[in-house]
Amino acid sequence: MNIWHDIDKKRVLPESFTAVIEIPKGSHCKYELDKTTGLIKLDRVLYTATYYPANYGFIPLTYAEDNDPLDVLVLCEESLVPLTLVEARPIGIIRMVDSGYIDEKIVAVCSSDPFYSNYKELKELPDYVGDEIRHFFRVYKSLEGKETSVTSIEGREAAIEVIKKDLKAYNDYMEGRFKAYEPIEFDDFLDERQAKRVK
Repeated sequence: MNIWHDIDKKRVLPESFTAVIEIPKGSHCKYELDKTTGLIKLDRVLYTATYYPANYGFIPLTYAEDNDPLDVLVLCEESLVPLTLVEARPIGIIRMVDSGYIDEKIVAVCSSDPFYSNYKELKELPDYVGDEIRHFFRVYKSLEGKETSVTSIEGREAAIEVIKKDLKAYNDYMEGRFKAYEPIEFDDFLDERQAKRVK
């Protein structure tokens, strides 16, 4: 079984989905899904004195623009072990460019966590939550000589649209309608985002 592919489509909807945790909140280790086996592997230990500010994983049946499943941060009071399945709801999205690829990360709440489950929008959370997440993704690869840039943080509706896009991209990819996404120029990404705002 490979949880990226082997899950009922009814459990992965844009407004409410089963997320798969790869990295517990507070971890210095970057675990990720081994795409071939469906198991969790250690990718690296973070070079910086930082730790993951939330439980981090992916949404099954999605294909994002960095050629991986769509990333998700699941806000929960507890640290969750790798390969835990979590019922979650999106409340926002972090848009980034990482090593030339568009890297979008959904921010979600654990539906069964009594503290976070009542939040509907990222902007409802205390400012420091968003600030901590933004800071982490700006610096966590800096000592590896890799460039990341957080371009925007947006709300629930933007997150839902990205999930819809990446669910469709997964089907297109699996059916052979395209091979993989290509890296972009950072200025092109900013121009595209600005054009969408102007519209």
